[in-house]
Amino acid sequence: MIDQSVSSPPQGETRLPLRGDARRFLVLAVVFVCAACGLVYELELVALASYLIGDSVTQASVVLSVMVFAMGIGSLVAKRLRCRAVVGFGLLEAALALLGGCSALVLYASFAWMGESRYALVGFSLGIGILIGAEIPLLMTLIQRVSRQDAGGTVADLFAADYVGALVGGLAFPFLLLPWLGQLTGALLTGAVNAVAGGALVLWVFGRDLTPRSRRLLVTVNVLVLAILATAAVLVDDFERAARRAVYGDRVRVAVHTDVQEVVLTGGRSGPLDLYLDGRLRVSGRDEYRYHEALVHPAMRGPHARVLILGGGDGLAAREVLRYGDVREVTVVELDPGVVGLARTDPALAALNGHAYRDPRLRAVYGDAFTWLREVRRETYDVVISDLPNPGITSSTKLYSEEFYGLTARVLADGGRLAVHAGSPTAQPHTYWTVDATLRASGFSTSPYRATGRLSRFAAGPDRGRGGRSAASDWGFELAEVGGRPRLGLSADAPRLRSRGVVALGAGTRDLPPSTLVHPRYGG
Repeated sequence: MIDQSVSSPPQGETRLPLRGDARRFLVLAVVFVCAACGLVYELELVALASYLIGDSVTQASVVLSVMVFAMGIGSLVAKRLRCRAVVGFGLLEAALALLGGCSALVLYASFAWMGESRYALVGFSLGIGILIGAEIPLLMTLIQRVSRQDAGGTVADLFAADYVGALVGGLAFPFLLLPWLGQLTGALLTGAVNAVAGGALVLWVFGRDLTPRSRRLLVTVNVLVLAILATAAVLVDDFERAARRAVYGDRVRVAVHTDVQEVVLTGGRSGPLDLYLDGRLRVSGRDEYRYHEALVHPAMRGPHARVLILGGGDGLAAREVLRYGDVREVTVVELDPGVVGLARTDPALAALNGHAYRDPRLRAVYGDAFTWLREVRRETYDVVISDLPNPGITSSTKLYSEEFYGLTARVLADGGRLAVHAGSPTAQPHTYWTVDATLRASGFSTSPYRATGRLSRFAAGPDRGRGGRSAASDWGFELAEVGGRPRLGLSADAPRLRSRGVVALGAGTRDLPPSTLVHPRYGG
């Protein structure tokens, strides 16, 4: 049975200042806004956790599962607030705006100064989920006060507004908030919108239901929340600089957010240059030459007039390729134009890559390597260099798949060679030998080898100013060829490589399924 308050207000209740249809529309509009803000908070947590912690699949699973569980708790908590639904909803939205708006700042701060953000991630997922879960029951109570619809129609309208709002929030986050405002400011603005929407609904539409004390409480709380969010937005640039110094040390020289990722350069003037992409060390000027010489030179034995480099927008692999005078053309396929721009214009990075982008033989194209290989037609290369992110990173999985290597084989000339960075044979043996097995399943014959280095090019995260480094002390590579097994030629053709610690790896593991490769037996 529908509450009698749906068809007629209780005796003694003051009439609301707006007509029924207008009140109903405003309630549904607030449902729409709250749903959009809630999904932005959710996506913000997933994105920031993936950036700070890594392994996007795991972080998304944690955030989503904890939030859904917490929403169930919030729905139960809301039952106790229905008797004071107006005040309860106003305070709930203020708390949600403060918690969701400040979540990105607190997560980043916990990572920068404490080196750990997992517990904060779970805490925010739980808190935000409880508050979001309590919204719908309270909104259902409020909309019944202003709508003469039956319960079924009211529920349908409420959930329609909620789902459409979630769609708008989900699209606004990657296409508007992130590129225009960034993660921190975007979360703060979303919190402000959330607070204004919730406060306006309670104070305007249901204001006459409030006692003077409740009205003062809600006004004070909402003004305080908006003041906190506004102050944080004003100080966000100073906060980012301080957090960046805590993460990367005092040598930060360039920090930019491109359309793809955050790019940070440290040092380069008074010390070795380091390049970080989304918080992960990608290039260390201390020993990058060990990595790039080992990646490029074994593949250059044989014809190498036309060379394709997948990734490597920093120009360092291209530097090694261009050392060969008989190379006629080098094509670099890079996802992020911002990295190439820095490699061209930053004095320290350009000096490190030997001003490779000034060489007329080098051509840079922008796009996803997988998509580019799928769309390229009638192009063949003598050598393909795969200088891509670590295969242990979830987002790069497709770049180490059988399909990807099948596309690569299509652009290789007869007798062409493919060089692949495949992770550390000691720190990630299963990952390394899985890449080897995938190459062989794609029709390649492989020659696995490794090089030692003092630092890890693909560390799990920055040293955070404390000198911490990845446990990996080597890099693993695969030299692959369709047809005959490629010869490394480490002793005859590249004596310099031997001085870098480049050695061939045994092939015994190649006869076993990748799933049987475990660390104790195949540690390198």
